Amino acid sequence: MNIERSKYLYDLKIRMHNHLVKIITGIRRSGKSYLIFNIFKNYLLESGTQADHIIEIELDLRKDREYRDPDRFLEHVESCLQDRNDYFLLIDEVQLLGDFEEVLNSLLHHENLDIYVTGSNSRFLSVDVITQFRGRGDEIHVYPLTFKEFMQVYDGDRYQGLADYMLYGGLPLTLTMHTEEQKSKYLTALFTETYLKDLQERHRIDKMEELNELIDVLASAIGSLTNPSKLEATFKSRLHLGISLNTIRQYLEYLQDAFLISEAQRFDVKGRKYIQSPLKYYFEDVGLRNARLLFRQSEETHLMENVIYNELKARGFNVDVGVVPVRAINDGGGRVRRQLEIDFIATSGSRKYYVQSAFALPDEAKLRQEKDPLLQLNDSFKKIVVVHDVVNVTRDEHGITTMNIYDFLLDEHSLDR
Repeated sequence: MNIERSKYLYDLKIRMHNHLVKIITGIRRSGKSYLIFNIFKNYLLESGTQADHIIEIELDLRKDREYRDPDRFLEHVESCLQDRNDYFLLIDEVQLLGDFEEVLNSLLHHENLDIYVTGSNSRFLSVDVITQFRGRGDEIHVYPLTFKEFMQVYDGDRYQGLADYMLYGGLPLTLTMHTEEQKSKYLTALFTETYLKDLQERHRIDKMEELNELIDVLASAIGSLTNPSKLEATFKSRLHLGISLNTIRQYLEYLQDAFLISEAQRFDVKGRKYIQSPLKYYFEDVGLRNARLLFRQSEETHLMENVIYNELKARGFNVDVGVVPVRAINDGGGRVRRQLEIDFIATSGSRKYYVQSAFALPDEAKLRQEKDPLLQLNDSFKKIVVVHDVVNVTRDEHGITTMNIYDFLLDEHSLDR
């Protein structure tokens, strides 16, 4: 199975020889090792790099176990540097190397050595691993497969493909499995036996029941506004658990720290300021979310919203939830203030897009509901409504573009159509 992950190859190429340690992060099984040991290595060889100038060390393999010792590791790497030509050091499971931050930082004085590392235990998966390199690390975050990457090897049309993608997600190994039972068992076991154990090991969590319940609540309410206080109330009223507010905040940080979930803050578009609470949480892989709920809650509306959020993140955007305050007339003729919501504001540098996710637009009333928040904006940034229905790309008199989910996901330039 050969999947081209061109964005990440590009991210690696533009960082070559920048005198920083390239740190490839992401949840387990998202394809980090494949990226550097297959895709990037093949690029180097095709670009003329000699094979003996690519130093590969896979610290989880028995043949490389001796290099877990920092002194032996340094001795081996420096013995490979035989000339002044460029060398590339590729390391997998770097967390198994003793004092790995100090060791790798010390290798940076070799100007002809370019270093790329990945790992998969709880410590290395943490978002704060970049701080361990004291300004000498450069992170590339690898997401599970986008739908476009998924369809490169999917055996079927794009309609069935999206249905499977929204159910089983984008972890590459699921594409090698032929039955629903295989996929569901794999994802369920991966969540329980790998991700949760990573969290327990890293943070020394004693009361796993509370963490498990929190994950279930978040999985059941993806895309819903919430905050620690609301979650605390849910625990008390529905689950009859007395989990503290501080513990909830801590567990939410742990889940984000391990890249399992991501938060989208609310942004007041007219006031140009963030609203601290409530906010929304999305899962980095919808297949893992579904597995967590034993595939019993497959609400297409919410899953589509999560898929769009993940796509925007994978394209490199910062993603917020938009809030548009407006004045309206109530039934009694009085003026009231209310807030309209824009599902996503995607920002990257000077680029900005407003994106609405609408599973279906069955009538004119629903269409107006989706477009109304966008019509309240007085800036010139692109405004887009993404629908699940198979419709052609259209642009109305207000400049609002409507497109179907397939065109949005399969065309990396779809936001500019």
